[in-house]
Amino acid sequence: MFWLGDRRGYFSDWLTQQWVRATGRKVRIAEQMWLDGPAGDVRGIGTQFFAEYASRRRFQPVERERRGLIADFSALQLRDDVVAAPVRRFYEETSAYEFDVWSEWTGFFRPFGWALALVFSRRLQQLNVPLSPLDSSKGISSSVLQWRDPASQIVHTAWVRELHATRHTLYAGSYSVCRVPGHPSPCVKVVFPLPNGNAIVLMKTEVHGDGSLSVTSAGRRFGDPGFYFVVHGDDGVAWARYVRRLKESIHVYPAEDGVVRADHVLWFCGMRFLRLHYRMRRKQS
Repeated sequence: MFWLGDRRGYFSDWLTQQWVRATGRKVRIAEQMWLDGPAGDVRGIGTQFFAEYASRRRFQPVERERRGLIADFSALQLRDDVVAAPVRRFYEETSAYEFDVWSEWTGFFRPFGWALALVFSRRLQQLNVPLSPLDSSKGISSSVLQWRDPASQIVHTAWVRELHATRHTLYAGSYSVCRVPGHPSPCVKVVFPLPNGNAIVLMKTEVHGDGSLSVTSAGRRFGDPGFYFVVHGDDGVAWARYVRRLKESIHVYPAEDGVVRADHVLWFCGMRFLRLHYRMRRKQS
């Protein structure tokens, strides 16, 4: 990997950022807050990124025992449909759960997964999707971290997961609820810091008749729910690239007693390339 200095970082990262600048839309973050989120350091992300990010901004950690990805589920403003209590409890008390994960790559896309790991994921310690079932055979760690501002308002929630078998960071992302221009209802917003920017996944919600919940990043144009690469510049300027061909869906549902499960599927150009299955069990007291 070629190092281009502390501002541009590694050549592969810089080249990706130039693609976003050339093909994306130039925006002012202050006018498009749904595209705001923590930008990563050029040297990598890893499990300590969010603690260092909060420290630089003098946020205070939230010490309470139960911390959820969505502190107030009513912020999603779901319709009269009823979400099953175990599903809602998982989102509001995520820190109380332990995880197992299984992965299945579609054969045609497996070399792409290896290339992504070789060029980006392992070096950055971000988005290290399991490449084989053995990678997740020993389970994953799960840390939900929250910080508050001086007025005691929660300003940041991060979820950091690490594969026990490989010690690679599976995901390090911040979670919130926001509105986007192209969808009438609030969406779940997940921000994955990357060098000089981030990847933002905006997911619309759907409640099913059995009380399960699906969140899906899919749309047709810029401003819709979906996947965005964002590169940050100076003075609040950024470039955002909507990747319409990349979509994902997570279906969360109650299973055995004390267990919630989730099926996580990712598609590219309409073809499924990866399926992840999660088992979330409440930790023993």
